[in-house]
Amino acid sequence: MQYVRVESTTLRSAGHDAQSAVLELQFRNGAIYHYFLVPRRVYRRLLQADSKGGYFNQNIRSRYPYECIQRPSPLTAS
Repeated sequence: MQYVRVESTTLRSAGHDAQSAVLELQFRNGAIYHYFLVPRRVYRRLLQADSKGGYFNQNIRSRYPYECIQRPSPLTAS
């Protein structure tokens, strides 16, 4: 999986594995989540969105099954 750093107040980086359809998002607070069954087009649109956080909230959050891989860092959590 290749990771792309993104300019966002919510996200730090994103990666997508086309074979498994897993989207990995690292948030600014240090949390890392895997979202399952995410089509590659959703990942591409996330990267193209003017507001990555807005796109995430409207098109990914609560729409795909997910797993928390890493909890937020206590030093960066607000």
